[in-house]
Amino acid sequence: MKIIVVGLNHNTAAVDVREKLAFNGPRLEEGLLKIRELPDIEEVVVLSTCNRVELYADVRDIGKSFETISMFLSKFHGIDRDSLQKSLYLHNDSDAVRHIFRVASSLDSMVVGEPQILGQLKDAFDCALRRKTTGIFLNKLMKKAISVAKRVRTETKIAENAVSISFAAVELARKIFTDLSEKSFMLLGAGEMAELAARHMVNCGVKDVTVVNRTYERGCELATEFNGRAVNFEDFPKELVHTDILFCSTGAPTYVLQKEEMQRVMKERRQRSVFIIDISVPRNIDPEINNLDNVYLYNVDDLQGTVDANILERKKEAERAEAIVEEEIESFQKWMSSLDSVPTVVALRNKAEAIKREEMERLLNKFPELGEKERKAIEYMASAITKKLIHPPTVALKENAEDREMLIATIRKLYGINGEEE
Repeated sequence: MKIIVVGLNHNTAAVDVREKLAFNGPRLEEGLLKIRELPDIEEVVVLSTCNRVELYADVRDIGKSFETISMFLSKFHGIDRDSLQKSLYLHNDSDAVRHIFRVASSLDSMVVGEPQILGQLKDAFDCALRRKTTGIFLNKLMKKAISVAKRVRTETKIAENAVSISFAAVELARKIFTDLSEKSFMLLGAGEMAELAARHMVNCGVKDVTVVNRTYERGCELATEFNGRAVNFEDFPKELVHTDILFCSTGAPTYVLQKEEMQRVMKERRQRSVFIIDISVPRNIDPEINNLDNVYLYNVDDLQGTVDANILERKKEAERAEAIVEEEIESFQKWMSSLDSVPTVVALRNKAEAIKREEMERLLNKFPELGEKERKAIEYMASAITKKLIHPPTVALKENAEDREMLIATIRKLYGINGEEE
C-alpha cells in the first residue's frame, strides 16, 4: 500500500500542455477505468482542472507505477512522452499526502485561498466513487483531505480578502453600501474582467443589472446571463440616474463620463451615493468626478493596492494553514501505520472467539439441564471476559506506532497466532 501523486500544474506546464492532458467530460470516466486496469494500480482518483491534472493512486510499486502512468497519459492523450516527462512530477507516501492536503486547502493554487478547488476535488472523488475506482485507502485519504480543507477555512482567514481586481471592487461596494441586494448595478463594457465583476455582484445579492456595450447584441447576451437588461451605449448617462454601482471597462481612448455630466446625474439622484469603479487603461471616467459629494470613484491602481495588501494578508494566513496541514498529515500517518496491525488484531479476536466457543461448548455439554436463561448469562459473561482480556493488546497495537512491529511479533508469539487464523 503506497500512495503516489502523478501530475502537472500551472507551475510545471504551460496552458497548451495542460489543455492537452485534460480529462474532459466522458473522457474522465473512460480514463479512470483504464488507469484502474493498469498493472500495480490498486485505487485511483483523477483531478482535472484548468490549472492542474493529477492522479492520486494506491500502488504496489512506486517506480513501476510512475512509468506505467506516464506511458498511459502519453498514449491516451496523444502527447510525446519525452516532452510530457519534463512537466510531470511525482510525490509519494507522506509527501503525496501533504500535496493532496495542500491542493484541497488551496495552498497550491495559482491564487492561494481560492474556493473552487475544493469543489473540484469533491467532484473528482464523487466520479471515482461512482466508477468504483477507489477503496478503503483512497476513500479515507480523500475524505480526510476534504475535512482538512474545511478546517483550514474555519480556523484561518485564507479566503477572506479579495485578491482579484473584480472581487476587490465588490468588497469595496459592500463597505460603502453594506447590503447590495437593493442596489442597482451597471456594467459599462463587456470584457472578461467586467463580466467577472458582474458575476461577483450577482453572487453578493445584486438583482438589478444593466449592461451597456458598444455592440448592443453582445450587451444583450451578457444581460440575459445575469437576468438583466441591455441599454444602448449612447443612453447610459440617462440610466446612471437609477444606478448605484457602475463598473467601467470600455477600452475607449478618452473619458466617456465627464464631471459636468455626473453633476447633472447627481442632481437628478438627489445626491444619493454612487460607487464607480474604472479599471480602464487609459481611464474612461473623469477623475475630477471623485471631488463630487457622495460619489466614490476608484481606479485600477486603487484596487490593485487593496489586492496587494490582501495578498500579503493571505500569505500570513497560509502559514497558519500549512501548520494545520502538517498536524493532519501526522494524524493520517498514524491511521496508515495502524493498518499494519489490523491482521494481528483480527487474528487475535478470532483466536479469542474460538477459545470462547470451545469452552462454552464443553461447559454446556457437561450441564445439559441448564435453561436458556442460564446459557445466555454464561455466554454473556464469557464474552465480557474475552473482550477485557484482548482489549489491552489491541489498544497497544493501535497506539504504539514506534514499537508496533515488536508488539505484533510478541502478541503473535504469546497467543500462538501463526497466520492460519487470518
